[in-house]
Amino acid sequence: MERNKMEPEKTEDYQEMPPEEQIAALTEEIEEMTSFRTKAEKRYAKEQALKPYQAELISLQNYLEDTKKRMIILFEGRDAAGKGGTIRRVTRYMNEKHYRVVALGKPTEHQRTQWYFQRYVEQFPHGGEIVMFDRSWYNRAMVEPVFGFCTPEEHKSFMKGVVGFEKDLVRQGTILIKIYFSVTKAEQAKRFERRKTDPLRQWKLSEVDIQAQDHWDDFTNAKHEMLSRSHNSSAPWTIVRSNNKQAARLNVLKVILNSVPYQRVNPDLDFIPDPEIVVSGSREIETMEADRIKKGKFKA
Repeated sequence: MERNKMEPEKTEDYQEMPPEEQIAALTEEIEEMTSFRTKAEKRYAKEQALKPYQAELISLQNYLEDTKKRMIILFEGRDAAGKGGTIRRVTRYMNEKHYRVVALGKPTEHQRTQWYFQRYVEQFPHGGEIVMFDRSWYNRAMVEPVFGFCTPEEHKSFMKGVVGFEKDLVRQGTILIKIYFSVTKAEQAKRFERRKTDPLRQWKLSEVDIQAQDHWDDFTNAKHEMLSRSHNSSAPWTIVRSNNKQAARLNVLKVILNSVPYQRVNPDLDFIPDPEIVVSGSREIETMEADRIKKGKFKA
């Protein structure tokens, strides 16, 4: 059997080394192999832990198809908060015929003249379908005002009208789930740094991302206003602490699965979200306001 082409070269290199250097080099190589194996095993274990819940999502899809219910899921949060990775885990085993992921780019000049919600409404689901928005109409509550992409009047008009828009949507039978991914400033910086150095992730880094840390407090203030003005019983916000990506993904799956009374595949699964990871929008508002009183500004 032909040996790996690298093996003879490595063997010769080791043979030319003094014994103590041979031992050190071999030890380092073994540690690298063990580390790689351990990381791969951990990654595999994490993905396996999600599978029972991903199987439940297929049953949820069947329920929506049978009842002709429509579902919209909004994935909001700061850049690098974990929205995209979670969406990939949510959709990994779902029936592609009955869901769509929508990530709209900048509006065209023509779209700028339309009713603000129009280009989002055009993407809404039909009966039996789920549409997931990777950022949504709440761009006008967060990104646009922070970076000056909309006028103060446009922002004010949006905040005044969004509650009625969503209440009407829910009243007419659409299941609306609004999820906000909350990440700390230090964790966001760490993820941005990884994007800079990892060639497989560099495409994720945009000019807006680069400025996100500088505008941290601006986004925090915008978050508080958004939650305060748009969290209500008809269309509540769910906050997901996403520093731990695996915990965030698992708990988002639970949040979605708890949104409709579908026939569960495995009733013995733990469907209760972790209260340290998932909090209501009202609790988040209270926490932020308490931080402002204690420290003079919002914490997150």
